[in-house]
Amino acid sequence: MKLPASTEWVLHCATTLAQLEPGTTASAAQLAQYFDLPQAYLAKQLQPPVRAGILTATTGPRGGYRLARPAADITLLDIVEAVDGTTSPYTCNEIRQQGHGALPPEDCRHTCVIAQKMDDAHRAWRRSLADVTLAGILATLPPHAPDRTRRLLAETR
Repeated sequence: MKLPASTEWVLHCATTLAQLEPGTTASAAQLAQYFDLPQAYLAKQLQPPVRAGILTATTGPRGGYRLARPAADITLLDIVEAVDGTTSPYTCNEIRQQGHGALPPEDCRHTCVIAQKMDDAHRAWRRSLADVTLAGILATLPPHAPDRTRRLLAETR
């Protein structure tokens, strides 16, 4: 499965925002500079997590983005689904019923075994992401990482 680069961007931005002091925000410009990303495109990618209630956006001179709920309540699956949706990346087009090797309809009454296995894999992937929270990610970072993140973001104001 290949996810768009924007998914990586939003996952990293959410993790970065989770390292901020409560009530603190980071602007799209700060996040873009922090990760060397195009600001306008990043700002656009941060809108789906805002609509999904993962991030909150505020305007004004002290505005920016912050987590909308505690890091322990936001999973990687929440973020991925906000950005990429919930649809499985695999689509079965029933090619087993096409071409020279086409199976008769009576042999295709049940879902294709390949589609079943791809669906099983997608569900396992989703369960795995649902088991990882932003708080869990933060717990694996070196102890100095949040202070470094806050300091570097502050330098971009």
